[in-house]
Amino acid sequence: MDERTALGLLADRLDPVGDDAAVVDGQVVTTDMLHDRTDFPDGTTRYTAGWRAVGASLSDVAAMGAAASAAVAVYAAPAFDETELLAFVDGASAVCEAVGAEYVGGDLDHHDEFTVATTALGRTDDPVLRRGAQAGDAVCVTGTLGRSAAALRLFERGETERANDLFRFEPRVAAGRGLAAHATAMMDSSDGLARSLHQIAEASNCGVAVESPLPIDPAVDEVADDEEDRLELGAFFGEDFELVCTLAEDTLGDVRETLSVDLTRIGTVVEPSQGITLDGDPLPDRGYTH
Repeated sequence: MDERTALGLLADRLDPVGDDAAVVDGQVVTTDMLHDRTDFPDGTTRYTAGWRAVGASLSDVAAMGAAASAAVAVYAAPAFDETELLAFVDGASAVCEAVGAEYVGGDLDHHDEFTVATTALGRTDDPVLRRGAQAGDAVCVTGTLGRSAAALRLFERGETERANDLFRFEPRVAAGRGLAAHATAMMDSSDGLARSLHQIAEASNCGVAVESPLPIDPAVDEVADDEEDRLELGAFFGEDFELVCTLAEDTLGDVRETLSVDLTRIGTVVEPSQGITLDGDPLPDRGYTH
C-alpha cells in the first residue's frame, strides 16, 4: 500500500483529508518524515538535510496560503556527532529565517538510520484548498521544475557541492501569501507536477489542459539524456516544492506583479470529461511515491 492508497483508506476516518496541511481555528499545522536511504542521497550534508527537511514542512504551509511562524524537528541518528548535529540545526534555522519563521527546537533520539520528522506551524484565516479550481481558470506554477531531480543526478556523479546547492530550495511562503487572495486551488509540487495536477483535478472535479513549454530548470539540461528524460525529470520526478495553483484569468497579470518569484502559466482548467493532458495527449498520473 503506497501513501495515496493509505490516505484514501483514512479518508473514511478523518475529515477533511488530502490538503497539504490541517487548519484549526486559523492555525496551520503539518508534519513530515524523511529518511536517509530514501530522501538524503550520499553526499547530502547535515546542513542541507536540516534545510530540506524543515523546508518540506514549510512548503506545505505555503501551499495553504498561510504565513509561516515556527518549526520543530525530531533528529534521530545512530550516534550524535557534534558537527553534524549543529550543522543540521543551522540548516533548519536558516530555512526558517528565509521565510520569516523561527526554528524553536524539537527532540533527539537514537535510530539505526538517520531519520528526521518535522512539524511546521503557520496562520491564515482563509486557507487555499485543492478543491476550488473552475473551468476557465489559468493553471500556473512558481519557479522552475526539476531542481531535485538534477541534484540527484549530480549526487550520483559525485558533484556534491552543486547537488547540495540545488537540494536547498526556498519554500514559497511569500508567493503563497501573494497568491492566497486570488488562487482558487493550490498545492505544492512535492509529488511532481503531473501528480499535483491530477490531485487538483480530482479534488476540484475538473480537467486540466497543459501546454509546453514547461518552466524546467536549466540544471536539468545539464544532466538529462534527451528530451524524454528532460520531461521525466521536470514533470514526474517531484520533490521540487514549487506551488501549483489555479486562478481566474483576469487576475493573472496583477498577481504576477506582486510576486518576487516567476509565475508561469502552463495551462487552463477544463471540463472533467477532457481529462488531464499535455499538448493534447494524456498526462499520466505518475510522480514521487513515498
